[in-house]
Amino acid sequence: MSGLPQQLVVLGMGKLGGGELNLSSDIDLIFAFPESGETDHPKRPLDNQSFFIRLGQRVIKTLNDVTVDGFVFRVDMRLRPYGQSGALVSSFASLENYYQTQGRDWERFAAIKARVVACSSLPDAAQSLMLEHEAIEGLNAILQPFTYRKYTDFSVIESLRKLKAMIVQEVRRKDMETNVKLGAGGIRELEFITQAFQLVSGGREVALQERHWLSVLKQLQVQGVFDASLTEELRQAYVFLRETEHGIQAYRDQQTQQLPDDPQEQMILAWMMGFEGESAWQDFTTRLKQHRDVVDEQFQLVIADPDDMTDQVVSDDASMWLSLWLDCDDDKLNAEAPDEFVVFLQEQGYLESAAVIRAVTQLRESWAVKQLSAQRRESLDTLMPQLLVIATQVGQPDTTALRLLTWLGKIVGRSSYITLLVENPQALKHLADLFEGSVWVAELMAKMPALLDEMLDMVNLYTLPTKTELQNELRVRLLRTDADDVEQVMEVLRYFKLSHCLRVAASELSERLPLMKVSDYLTWIAEVVLEQVLILAWGQLSAKHGVPQYMGAEDDVPVSAICPAQSGFIIVAYGKMGGIELSYGSDLDLVFIYQADAQSVTDGAKSIDAQTFYTRLGQKIIHILNTRTLSGPLYEVDMRLRPSGNSGLLATSIQAFSRYQHKEAWTWEHQALVRARPITGDAELMDSFIVLRKNILQQVRDIGGLREDVISMRHKMREHLGADTSPTNLAKNNRSTAGQSEKENAPEKTVLFHLKQDAGGIVDIEFMVQYAVLAWSHKQASLAEYTDNIRILEQLQSSVCMDPEEGASLIDIYQAYRAVTHRLALQEQSPLIEQAQLSALFASYQLLEKKACVETLWQKWVCDVDT
Repeated sequence: MSGLPQQLVVLGMGKLGGGELNLSSDIDLIFAFPESGETDHPKRPLDNQSFFIRLGQRVIKTLNDVTVDGFVFRVDMRLRPYGQSGALVSSFASLENYYQTQGRDWERFAAIKARVVACSSLPDAAQSLMLEHEAIEGLNAILQPFTYRKYTDFSVIESLRKLKAMIVQEVRRKDMETNVKLGAGGIRELEFITQAFQLVSGGREVALQERHWLSVLKQLQVQGVFDASLTEELRQAYVFLRETEHGIQAYRDQQTQQLPDDPQEQMILAWMMGFEGESAWQDFTTRLKQHRDVVDEQFQLVIADPDDMTDQVVSDDASMWLSLWLDCDDDKLNAEAPDEFVVFLQEQGYLESAAVIRAVTQLRESWAVKQLSAQRRESLDTLMPQLLVIATQVGQPDTTALRLLTWLGKIVGRSSYITLLVENPQALKHLADLFEGSVWVAELMAKMPALLDEMLDMVNLYTLPTKTELQNELRVRLLRTDADDVEQVMEVLRYFKLSHCLRVAASELSERLPLMKVSDYLTWIAEVVLEQVLILAWGQLSAKHGVPQYMGAEDDVPVSAICPAQSGFIIVAYGKMGGIELSYGSDLDLVFIYQADAQSVTDGAKSIDAQTFYTRLGQKIIHILNTRTLSGPLYEVDMRLRPSGNSGLLATSIQAFSRYQHKEAWTWEHQALVRARPITGDAELMDSFIVLRKNILQQVRDIGGLREDVISMRHKMREHLGADTSPTNLAKNNRSTAGQSEKENAPEKTVLFHLKQDAGGIVDIEFMVQYAVLAWSHKQASLAEYTDNIRILEQLQSSVCMDPEEGASLIDIYQAYRAVTHRLALQEQSPLIEQAQLSALFASYQLLEKKACVETLWQKWVCDVDT
């Protein structure tokens, strides 16, 4: 116990908490106090709870008792823990224990509007205000995690559905269909619509944690849940219904929402609502019905029972599918007589029925499933037949079902995701489509089940934003996050990256997005993330050490760094990111460059020299990118392409970088520079780097020496990185992949060539492009303009350096190769091309013919000394 004076804290619930009282509303209250203890009376001390119960009783009596002047407010205390049977006043610890162990879903709905409306005062006003502030923070810390879950919580939809069903029964029983609050399309349904979205997503979307209904509606429009037209319809309906409620209660000062039966009262209410004439009541009720129809339609969409949609998913054999889930036994697979479930699955289109039954049995008998509560097990039992049926609706039922079952086994303990799929059969269908096309997607969804949210909006799932929209989205997400909570910021960055990678995979698998756009989009994601990571790292470091001075590009005068865009520091991307060719699992090849006087120091209390500052800045960037959270690393970072590789400084001055490239760099380092591209940081330094890069690439070189270096390096790479097709290695490779779920019964592989590293592969084309830039860009400057291979090849096509038809062939082949590597990446397979893949999966690509063509062009353009 703190020993501090205690205060009675009054929580306003319902309309009082939301600032939405009617003319004749009662007020819903909960009384609480911070700590247990006793009063300081020397002879007759009371424990704190007894004292505050007496105080609470007096508060209620003062407000509630009827005198000759009437009453102040009717007081309702039934929302307190355990309702009327619970203590009138609870300590914070008791409240927290109740909500954590006993809190029910309807109490989460009520807690949305909970607000501290009063605290008892103390003699010391300053202390009173301080303790009041601490009490409010303490209560919020208890209620916020109870009300808003960190994950997307679709279980509230079922609770809301049951709550509404109870209200409907009461309305029918009491003949209250004309009740503007409880009847269909009434105020309660309006509240349920917004509260559903608040409780489903409010833990992640902090902007939804509002108490006032109109504020929540506005946020739902901002987030794209409702369009402007529907938002305005719902707003008008809310205002009309609430004004009607006011009018009803104003007439007799009674707490009712029932439309009047008396004709005179009806005309008075119609007049109060702005309707006049003999048809006033009819006109009013017509308008009221229009508003209620809009509300009821939207409410039904929000809480639509999935059983209404199940018939679209589960066939007439529903009982057999359920029996398969509940009763199948993999021990019966070895029996002489065919198992009935094996036969059934075969009839439904499954080819590997035994494997599916083993997976189903393994899931059902798993510890995670056996630990489920009765309610959660019921949800799983509802989902499983749908899952097995949906798998039959794709091209590869066995592969899809096995991936879905494996994934489900990893997330089955998270009941909210099971509920989400039960509530959204179409999301399950899209999930099956993606799992069929990609094991990478399946493993991504297992790593971060929260990505299921992306399945709910099919329009956004297949509609990709521009880079500017990506930047704005990430900024908004980070603005809603405490910048000092580094762990949470890291999770926001990772969710952003993975959710958009999922969207681009969905678009690629559905053939809505061509290859070049896929790489563009994946590269944009990385660029936007790097921009924010630099801002985050810069903020952390400058807060501790201050900022350095760097050399201005214009007049070489020291300038104080003020932000990443004026910092004297840039991040340069090499490799796939520099070449705008990122794939799903690509790492980032980065180099950090700064421009500052080595002797300059930062201006903070803990001053350090500029080189140390920029080195630590680079370390922080790598830490944020590389750190493995629950969602994995943001990106793997490779810094080996910096000057002198792993033995070089982490951050290099632009002057040192220039000297190294001009005097010490190997040919392969100049080849790598072809794809170097500044991503983010100081704008002037980025421009300086672009000029420096062009100057280095456009140097006049000895063609013979260049050719020899390029050929030598290429031979070394083939030797060390190409496919080993020896019988021993093939046997080893087969053994290493035998355990993969998709390949348990796969035939042994016959590896033909490594798509990237073998002769005629991707790297041959990249080396030809790099050779051309280094050999000829001093004659044709446009070759050094771009960092991506396609546009450099297009420049070669339009020059005298390459035959246009040969250039077109290389472009087509390079795009085909990259399309294959993307498909392999989505299946998490290596670029070792097998005989089975050539004759089936990649038959249309004619890879062997393309390989031969590249080998011929390599020989002509690089190896032929007469070229």
